[in-house]
Amino acid sequence: MRDAAINLRALPEQRDLIDHAAALLGKNRSDFMLEVACERAQGVLLDQVFFGLSRDKFQEFTTLLDAPPEPNPGLARLMAVQAPWSAAKA
Repeated sequence: MRDAAINLRALPEQRDLIDHAAALLGKNRSDFMLEVACERAQGVLLDQVFFGLSRDKFQEFTTLLDAPPEPNPGLARLMAVQAPWSAAKA
């Protein structure tokens, strides 16, 4: 059951365009708008996660990922610090 409201204002021309497209798909305005908005939101989120590379660039990328990490003194110092919650109680 849907119980979260989403309200927005639109120009009459925008509402009519949405209604026309929804009718062509046999949907009501709310279902159409929710479906389209969710598809767009998923696309935006996926654009933040996935990226495309040419074959050469992908090979270069995987080579960098597979290479052993270079020494990082700052990270070594950080990892050597004992967490406050694991310190022995006095």
